[in-house]
This record gives sequence, structure tokens and C-alpha cells, in this order.
Amino acid sequence: MFNPSSDDVRRFFCETFRKQRANELLTPLEAMASDWIRHHPEYHDVLADVEHALTRDYSGGNVSNPFLHLSMHLSIDEQISIDQPPGIRAAATALTLKLDDAHAAQHAIMECLGEMIWNAQRNGTQPDGLAYIEAVRRLL
Repeated sequence: MFNPSSDDVRRFFCETFRKQRANELLTPLEAMASDWIRHHPEYHDVLADVEHALTRDYSGGNVSNPFLHLSMHLSIDEQISIDQPPGIRAAATALTLKLDDAHAAQHAIMECLGEMIWNAQRNGTQPDGLAYIEAVRRLL
């Protein structure tokens, strides 16, 4: 199973941003990441400096972690593409239609995903996919 380190994730997004700016050929995963990078120009300075990106500490909570944020976008894209947990595709589609904004819908879903992960970590349990889907559906 692929289990990238924090540095691997940071290098991936920085390299994707570099390739995007240089108009180089992107892998399918890089192309997905590139789309989300375009939606987040506030992260471009961080992504442009790989050495700084590798040493930056986001554990203080005062600053958003761009690598976590972009990774969550990719995770939600993957969930929607394979409809896992079951029902996420329909819920995401309905939320996108309601908000008339796929990016805003992803951010709302991201809050639900983050809450599910936080609850699982806090309780020492497996993530609850049903609770996650219900949280997304409540947004409708």
C-alpha cells in the first residue's frame, strides 16, 4: 500500500506546481492536484519554495496547512470517483448543485470529513463512513 511521508506529499504538490507553471506534462494525479492548486492561489508562494515547504511547521493551528488541505481535496475527489463510502457521489453532486459551486461544495464536505477523522482519532475507533455521509446530507 502506498503510504507517503509528509515530505513526499509536500514534494508532490511543489513539483506539481512547478510543472504546472512550466507547462510540462502532468500525470493524471498531478492534473487533479493542479486543478485544486489553481483554486488556491494563497498557497502558491509556499508551493514555489520546496525547501521552505519541507521545513515549515503547521502544527500550531494558527495557519492553514496547504498540503493537508490539498490532500483532502484529492481524497474527496477519489471518494466521489469510486462512490466510497457509498452515497458520497450522490451527496456531493446534490451539494454542488445546491451551492452552484463545486469548490464550495468540496470545502463543506471537507469539514464533514475532518470531523469524522477527528472523532475516530478522539474515540480510538475506525472512521464512521455512515456518519460522514449523514453529515454531508445534512448540508442539503
